[in-house]
Amino acid sequence: MITVDAALGHLFALVTPLPTQTVPLRHACGRVLAEPVSADRDQPPFAASAMDGYALRGAEIRTGARWKVVGESAAGHGFSGTVAQGQAVRIFTGAPLPAGTDHVVIQENVTVQGQHITLSDGPNDAPFVRPQGADFKAGTGLPCPMRLRPADIALLAAMNIPAVPVTRKPIVTLIPTGDELVQPGEQPTATQIIASNTFGLAAMLEDHGADVRLLPIARDRASSLAQILKMAAGSDVIVTIGGASVGDHDLVGATALDLGLQQDFYKVAMRPGKPLMAGRFGPAALVGLPGNPVSAMVCGEVFLRPMVDRLLGLPAKPRQRLTATLGHDVPQNGPREHYMRAVVDAGTITLSPKQDSALLTVLQTANALAVRPPHQGALKAGSAMEFIPL
Repeated sequence: MITVDAALGHLFALVTPLPTQTVPLRHACGRVLAEPVSADRDQPPFAASAMDGYALRGAEIRTGARWKVVGESAAGHGFSGTVAQGQAVRIFTGAPLPAGTDHVVIQENVTVQGQHITLSDGPNDAPFVRPQGADFKAGTGLPCPMRLRPADIALLAAMNIPAVPVTRKPIVTLIPTGDELVQPGEQPTATQIIASNTFGLAAMLEDHGADVRLLPIARDRASSLAQILKMAAGSDVIVTIGGASVGDHDLVGATALDLGLQQDFYKVAMRPGKPLMAGRFGPAALVGLPGNPVSAMVCGEVFLRPMVDRLLGLPAKPRQRLTATLGHDVPQNGPREHYMRAVVDAGTITLSPKQDSALLTVLQTANALAVRPPHQGALKAGSAMEFIPL
């Protein structure tokens, strides 16, 4: 067996960042920016009013001062003339500041009499002007690689960037295995179960930026598995689920080796997820996950998500770990790194009393995987514990 860190190192070596493609900005959210982009204009592109009021010369401001209103400046429709001494322009939020002005007096601070305004008593020192380029200047760029969020999309739109260079989505093909499985919606026999982890992994990886393909269930025959593996051609990563152990019906390793798998490792010192294997399968990476539902999902969090990051050009690193305060005593850990379903609430982490790797209900109610190092001693309530947020 190898450690989790060593397994991640092998998996990162099996994949490399994918090529770049250009997508419309409308479809770029969640994608990974692959090349630098920069604004082609200042924002705002002119000095603009931050309030509704009157644009005038700040040097003329004094209580009781009077100005003649000579025009109007609205968003999208500026005042074309130059404002002279003793003159003001009615202005609205977002409108360009007229030439000859440098100050906006808010409308609440003036008295209007026909075409004239008189400044009321009160503070009028704030200019209420957004300078040209106050948000960003032409040439301002976004760093890459970075996963684009809604706020990034809004900024790119303001930068006048209609299409974005992003990393191609990794093609991840999932293959469930086993005679005991049927697809959701089918009628299982008395000895069959529903193939659940395929759908959980697909949702996880699609949410993380992969293009996921689900293939039919490979039955417990080498010929069936070989046929399904051949259908995975064109994938960047092939993930088999189940059949990776050493039982009489666990055929993934032997069948894949017969078809050319160059195996990197088999078995990881972790719980759940020990019977995990990986290697190169033609141009693709092949990862064989255990079949227990929680084991497969935990391995997806710990291994597959970082692999997708690497393919997308993001840093090759483990999942981020945070720290919370343990809410109760826990006994000593065993010889393998243990990923325990847990709930973090207000900085306190509570481990589920049930850690069976077949219990999806426990995983569904968890929002964290508490991480316990091998042979960690018993811990008291109040101890610090690392966790991976879910």
